[in-house]
Amino acid sequence: MDIRSLRRNELPVVQDIERAAGQRFHDVGMPEIADDEPLPLDELARYQRSGSAWVAVDADDVPVAYLIADRVDGGIHVEQVSVHPGSARRGVGRSLLNHLAEHARSERVPALTLTTFTEVPWNAPYYARCGFQVVPDGMLTPGLRRIREREGAHGLDRWPRVCMRRQL
Repeated sequence: MDIRSLRRNELPVVQDIERAAGQRFHDVGMPEIADDEPLPLDELARYQRSGSAWVAVDADDVPVAYLIADRVDGGIHVEQVSVHPGSARRGVGRSLLNHLAEHARSERVPALTLTTFTEVPWNAPYYARCGFQVVPDGMLTPGLRRIREREGAHGLDRWPRVCMRRQL
């Protein structure tokens, strides 16, 4: 799979990827997550314009997965990474994370961070296999603490969540 920057005309495509990928949450009793709408087009466009949105594409150059990220407290925070179920379990998500890690290294960023559900197999356990480690709540930076507070206000703390970090 090739990885490249997200193009503006592909914003609705990544919304569709997000919706399709989210359906797996029905299988683990999290219908609210499964049915949550993806980020609005204008917010996705902000990531695209800032150069912090990437897609993995198939042989026809059609996106099958995407990753968006923000700068948070000197690191790069994975805001979202989603793989269409038709391309899942092929290393696509890991490739996107590794691409982001290379990008971060080129900018001398020391680490990647993300927040995720602890008890969902394709969340925290998966990210641990990708080199991320849990950050104890008492060691969260101010920016990560604000992200966790926003997530809590959005109702995501109904299920156990953690912040994870991958040192580069």
